[in-house]
Amino acid sequence: MKKLPLLGDEALAQGAIDAGLSGMYAYPGTPSTEITEYILRSKEAKNGEIVAQWLANEKTAVEAALGMSYAGKRAMAAMKHVGLNVAADPFMNAAISGVNGGLIIAVADDPSMHSSQNEQDSRFYGDFAMIPVLEPSDQQEAYDMASFAFELSEKYQTPVLIRLTTRLAHSRAAVAAKEKRERNELRLPEDLKRFILLPSNAKKRYKSLLSVQDRFEEESENSPFNQYFEGKDKSLGIIASGIAYNYVRENFRDEAPYPLLKISQYPIPKKAVKRLLDETDEAIVIEEGYPFIEKSLRGALDDSRKIKGKLDGTLPRQGELNPNIAAKALGLEDVFGKEVPKIVAPRPPQLCVGCPHTDTFMALNDAMKPYGRGRVMSDIGCYTLGALPPLEAINSCVDMGASITMAKGAADAGLRPAVAVIGDSTFTHSGMTGLLDCVAHKTPVTIVILDNSTTAMTGGQPSPGSGKIEKICAGLGVEEDRIKVINPLKRYREKNAEIIRKELEYDGVSVIVARRICVVESQKLAKE
Repeated sequence: MKKLPLLGDEALAQGAIDAGLSGMYAYPGTPSTEITEYILRSKEAKNGEIVAQWLANEKTAVEAALGMSYAGKRAMAAMKHVGLNVAADPFMNAAISGVNGGLIIAVADDPSMHSSQNEQDSRFYGDFAMIPVLEPSDQQEAYDMASFAFELSEKYQTPVLIRLTTRLAHSRAAVAAKEKRERNELRLPEDLKRFILLPSNAKKRYKSLLSVQDRFEEESENSPFNQYFEGKDKSLGIIASGIAYNYVRENFRDEAPYPLLKISQYPIPKKAVKRLLDETDEAIVIEEGYPFIEKSLRGALDDSRKIKGKLDGTLPRQGELNPNIAAKALGLEDVFGKEVPKIVAPRPPQLCVGCPHTDTFMALNDAMKPYGRGRVMSDIGCYTLGALPPLEAINSCVDMGASITMAKGAADAGLRPAVAVIGDSTFTHSGMTGLLDCVAHKTPVTIVILDNSTTAMTGGQPSPGSGKIEKICAGLGVEEDRIKVINPLKRYREKNAEIIRKELEYDGVSVIVARRICVVESQKLAKE
């Protein structure tokens, strides 16, 4: 077996390729982006053996992957944790319909919110949908879990969720690859009604999902990824999941002196947990993300005094875990932690030198001066950095696409002018429906679409709306004379500000497309 130095994301991607992947669909989002990037660069994708595509959003990605599965082939959809919110509708219903070819939903969570709006834990979604969840503890497991997940998916005709976290997704280790498996042949479902979720059929499918829950639990009890390690000191038991298992191991260079249960497959293996609790005086749960395992063990009345973890303050509720935090929770000396020298000053992120967004925000600020601050709703992308000094041009960033709909609501409340700022990729991801609402209700909003011809924040993936923004807006009903295009350059600042002023005064829907290619993409093209 050859060994490859792979990121956790890349290990999962290579594992899927070697396990017979036929379709890969995603919307870029840190820390999940490298899964799809790796597959796009693969020879299998380049020669057409694998269909690998960036789609408009996570919902369409899961639906396309489900369609590939419907045709009998193995498919994967990848996204970050908040992307699963967008994909929740097909995700939940795919658990009801079931799958045909193996289907993996790969989700990368972001504890500490390095590049996200929240720290949500995708294990709750897997539990909510009542499907198996896999959580690798290292890069080798991320690789191995791809083939395991496809086999499990096809065995029970269910989607399988694989949950990564930032530290595993973006760290590198040697991974032993296996022989490649042949890809599935085209094969339609034996029961062609399974995917028709009319109420009468959905009830049958739901009953079928409920009927396999005991078997999912049995799979977890016997999973090679869930392991019980004996320990001589029964005063404490340790339950560790995913990357947190590695942090525990780092603190015990040899074997842990306490009984240790590693959980990397869900549903939670109840028998193994009961064994640990019965054998020990008390237990500590060390898990990355929310206290998912701990909550399930404590019960509704929270009277299980044996359980320590995030709920009782033994571990912090907020932020990423690390070996230091695990050491302190286990009562060990923290040999990992080092004070950051005071001379090291924090450096907040900033827009690149020459970024077109800077020039757009400067012109927008000029136009907004007569009205004062607090009237610009923004969205998620590089341009969200416009909230920071010296620009301080925006006043919201909630979720993908919310800029336009929040501006609509503010306008409905009587705020004049109400402005939305949204990137071209975010606009096609989830902004178009908000614009349609504004048009349908003749809401007086000014929408600034920052068209830099790429999905810049996640590394420059293609935007499906490139070259089509004005046509999309016109197709959604925006009057053509209210669609303006500006070139955000410093020398046009006064001219651009004047165009924005006129649209701010308009009592209806207007769109300003600020178009200039991302400076980083421009540099890439120049090199090419």
